[in-house]
Amino acid sequence: MGWTARKSITFGPLRINFSKSGVGFSLGIRGFRGGMSATGRKYVSASIPGTGIRYHKSGKSLTSLFDFSGADQEKKKQTYKRKSTIR
Repeated sequence: MGWTARKSITFGPLRINFSKSGVGFSLGIRGFRGGMSATGRKYVSASIPGTGIRYHKSGKSLTSLFDFSGADQEKKKQTYKRKSTIR
C-alpha cells in the first residue's frame, strides 16, 4: 500500500478536496454529503453521526446514484450473459 496525501478546505457546507488526482468538491451537512471526486465520479453519502454507520454510493452519472431499484445490476447480468454465449 502506497502513501497518500490529501488536503481539504471547508467553506460552510462546501468542501474542496485537493489530491494527487486533482481537485474534487462536495456539498452537504453533517450526516449527508454529495459531490464529485477528482477523477469525475459522482457520489452520495449518508451516515448516522457518532455510530460509524455509513452508506456510500458512487457512479459515473447522477441518475445512476439515485436508482435504488437494482436495474443497473440487471443490465450488467444481461450484458454478461450475451458475452458468454458468443463464441
